[in-house]
Amino acid sequence: MQLDKDLQSLQAMRHAVRRAKEAQREFKGYSQEQVDRIVKAMADAAYEQAHKLAKLAVEETGLGIVEHKTIKNQVGSKDVYESIAEVKTVGIVREIPEKKVVEIASPFGVIAGIVPVTNPTSTAIFKSLIALKARNAIVFSPHPSAARCTVEAARICHQAAVAAGAPEGIIGWIEEPTMDATEGLMKHRDVNLILSTGGGGLVRAAYSSGKPAYGVGPGNVPAYIEKTANVAQAVRRIIDSKTFDNGTICASEQAVIADRNVREQALRAFRNNGAYILNEEEKKKVEDVISPVRGKLNSAIVGKKAAVIAEMAGIRVPKETTLLLAEETEVSKNIPFSIEKLSPILAFYTVNGWQEGSDLCERLLALGGRGHTLSLHTEDTEVARTLALRLPVSRILVNTPSALGAVGATTGLAASLTLGCGTFGGNITSDNLTAHHLMNLKRLAYGTKDIAVPKPGSGVPNTRQAEPQAKGEGEQIEQAVAQVLAKIGPVGKIDKQTVATLVDKVLAQL
Repeated sequence: MQLDKDLQSLQAMRHAVRRAKEAQREFKGYSQEQVDRIVKAMADAAYEQAHKLAKLAVEETGLGIVEHKTIKNQVGSKDVYESIAEVKTVGIVREIPEKKVVEIASPFGVIAGIVPVTNPTSTAIFKSLIALKARNAIVFSPHPSAARCTVEAARICHQAAVAAGAPEGIIGWIEEPTMDATEGLMKHRDVNLILSTGGGGLVRAAYSSGKPAYGVGPGNVPAYIEKTANVAQAVRRIIDSKTFDNGTICASEQAVIADRNVREQALRAFRNNGAYILNEEEKKKVEDVISPVRGKLNSAIVGKKAAVIAEMAGIRVPKETTLLLAEETEVSKNIPFSIEKLSPILAFYTVNGWQEGSDLCERLLALGGRGHTLSLHTEDTEVARTLALRLPVSRILVNTPSALGAVGATTGLAASLTLGCGTFGGNITSDNLTAHHLMNLKRLAYGTKDIAVPKPGSGVPNTRQAEPQAKGEGEQIEQAVAQVLAKIGPVGKIDKQTVATLVDKVLAQL
């Protein structure tokens, strides 16, 4: 019965949170050396099981490509570990002598980890690493369609952590998740933060839970091929990115915008690299598969190969087809090719110059990708900087596959599988989330200057430059100084303390 399943799921969630809280109470007292040893053990164990977990994820969800999910798991373990290995997360983490400020790290506590169906195992590995690096515990709520593989990834990390000295229960999970259990986890009194990666509904639920939360937004990433680009190289990178794990990374390109003078070269390069360019009749058939109800993505195409989607649309394409591409001129929720598709399908737009390209990119982002990512292929540094200044995105990736560059695999960005969209996209951060986002920083600050506090009734304090002295006031000061000097003796015997005393006495007589 569903009622029994809901109750069991709620009970399992509460048990996991209770264990996590007890474990974190002990874990927060660990040294930096102990924490680092545990995190390394987790990363090593997950990396060793990367292929096994990828295979399990594809078998369970039916989404993506085993070899590509293996790379995701490797990025989520090895790359993430290397990016946080030297980060201080225990005790005093920074001193600023010139400001007399000392920063001290303090863990959040218990984190609720919401995991998507598109990247289940890599997300569980990544979130486990950054949570424990900051001395937190974490409890996972998997997507119901990816529960088995997500739990296995969490279990591998937990076993490695405990073997390296972490308390039992420091990583927990809901074995058979339900919506009630997920909502209960997010609202549980002992959960201190929600780390939510998933659909818009779950992210909104995280924000409305009453708990601090990190959420992410959709991508709908435009890829602009500017007239100075190496077009052949740009197209290869776009195809590599768009077909990576069948387009399930939210930073993968959703539309190509090409300057008119490179349009034919770009289309030719797409054909030469296995893309199938749809005619108008075929385009209409694919539109009905992308979005049978206009404005809503058909989840059945997410993470599927191009040939499978073509078959769903009743179109015959070569077996080796890499992606489906259609020329488009409009942008709207009612235009299926212009929305986020999370599959190897691309829209192709033509523009006259970078100003028109910038405007079109902004319209596509406004449709469902504000704050996320722009993919740009250009050799013009000024164009790159101008678009970076103009467009509402958190990541501007130049001459690199967007899906891999955004997560830090091919760029200098922080290795992360949770990509903030900033206030552009309704998020609190525009960063690639990592360990330093999961800890409080306490600041020990010493006084560096004194401020005279006026007594009540003494008038409005004057913080501007002093007004010119009134006539005769200077003479009064000179007389007061002379009187004090006469009392303390010859000037030649004055030391620092005497000067300080002198000033105090002069001021007292004014």
